[in-house]
Amino acid sequence: MNVNLGAPYEAIIAKLIEMGYAGNQTEAIRQALMAYERQIEQEEVELVHKAVEMEMAKIRAGKTKLYKHEEVMKRLGL
Repeated sequence: MNVNLGAPYEAIIAKLIEMGYAGNQTEAIRQALMAYERQIEQEEVELVHKAVEMEMAKIRAGKTKLYKHEEVMKRLGL
């Protein structure tokens, strides 16, 4: 795979290699992709936690009706 990143990004990669954070361009790009993947996963986790907290706030405020497990199973015919 050949990728043309452009001068600013190539300079960043060169700096990372010079500083010893990566051994070569491929390694620098792999590390960047792994870091980006971790960032996305962390953001997804944070969004889920935020959504759960919002729902819990509704429950605590009495704005959401709660059902017992047995009632749900009965309604679903399970």
